[in-house]
Amino acid sequence: AAPRPLPVAPGCPRAVRRDGPNTRSTDKPTMTHSSPVPISFEFFPPNTPVGSEKLKSVVQDLAAVKPEFFSVTYGAGGATRDKTLATVRDIAALGHEAAPHLSCVGSTAEGISETLATYRAQGIRRLVALRGDLPSGTVVGASAAAEFRYASDLIEFIRKTQGPDWFIEVAAYPEYHPQQRYARRDLEHFARKVKTGADSAITQFFFNPDAYFHFVDEVRALGVTVPIVPGIMPIHNYAKIAQFAARDGIEIPRWMALKMEGYLDDAASVRAFGIDVVARLCERLVAGGAPGIHFYTLNQAGLSLDVCRRLGWLV
Repeated sequence: AAPRPLPVAPGCPRAVRRDGPNTRSTDKPTMTHSSPVPISFEFFPPNTPVGSEKLKSVVQDLAAVKPEFFSVTYGAGGATRDKTLATVRDIAALGHEAAPHLSCVGSTAEGISETLATYRAQGIRRLVALRGDLPSGTVVGASAAAEFRYASDLIEFIRKTQGPDWFIEVAAYPEYHPQQRYARRDLEHFARKVKTGADSAITQFFFNPDAYFHFVDEVRALGVTVPIVPGIMPIHNYAKIAQFAARDGIEIPRWMALKMEGYLDDAASVRAFGIDVVARLCERLVAGGAPGIHFYTLNQAGLSLDVCRRLGWLV
């Protein structure tokens, strides 16, 4: 008998590829994979030549899952711009699609144009457009001469000056942006950002799937139709993940926190439990209609691959 279709949460579209008129998917054959939805992975640019060589090995290991693309972060105020470009070049040289992050706060229109021209010359047509973090001690919009205050300003600039041939990903916050006091305003800001010209969204990491489904329902009601891809953080180090979560207003369920804290320094138990938690989270998200999974790797392959194996997604 044919398998029963997976259930779809109200307001959340069934899994679809994040392809559209601005992608480069027609330029090369679509990769097949055993996952039911497209997978992608995120890195930060290494600081040393040794780190760069190590990351190339990580890319090759993760390529076993046949990801749709690899994204590369961008430091506060563009602090890692050259390193981001170098990492993107390395990924592309290995035969994979790379999507650099591009943040705009503290940048000029001329600087953004130069960066886009550099990526265009490298054949890059996909990017993650962000407001970005300011260097320590500065405030968004503090300067009257600031050319970009929000990601929507960046997206609008790209569309006006570059046209439609960039596939633009944006950030989404299922548990709301940590700097936003009011949920409704955050939802409206996200909807406005998407309607400026985004093609898809990737969420901040979370551990509560209901937060994701509720967020999707809310923004669908505001007319947002683009895919909203869950961002997933494998648990490499629970203390560090807890710090990230506290900083960014992300809920760690009490049952999960107590279990993790109970393992103390038992790294093997933390790892095994973390894989189980993250795999179950991915399973529920995909069953509910999530259109992809984006892993925050912290430049490591092992846990992301273990989660994919647990789910039967590794070819």
